[in-house]
Amino acid sequence: MVDSRDEVELMRKRAIGFLEAAKYSLKRGNYDIAAFNAEQAAQLYLKSLLLELIGDFPKTHSLIFLLRELKRLNEREVEGFIARNKRGLHNLEDAYLTSRYFYKEFDEEDGRYLISLAEEVIGFCEKLRSSVGKE
Repeated sequence: MVDSRDEVELMRKRAIGFLEAAKYSLKRGNYDIAAFNAEQAAQLYLKSLLLELIGDFPKTHSLIFLLRELKRLNEREVEGFIARNKRGLHNLEDAYLTSRYFYKEFDEEDGRYLISLAEEVIGFCEKLRSSVGKE
């Protein structure tokens, strides 16, 4: 049986790997792959935080749904983050499917923006994580 701490660390390691792959893909001009990897980084990091602090995570690809699960920890902060980033979060969620299955091309600006947003999601997770123990 896998210890949940091990699973959390593995998910975080993979999330950071996806983020690094997104940046590499962006540099190589593979914007669709950069967009997909940015979404995966954000999704896995959110799931790792949910697993660590709540004990489980929903089996969904929706970043907004995953973020809403974190409201149990700090409703005001989470709602504010979602409100400030809602359109971008939808774009990042869409990248999961459209970069793989649909005829939609991403350009360099899209890639940069989605990577930046994935970094914001990860940073928000870390901020929330560090504040949980202080309440």
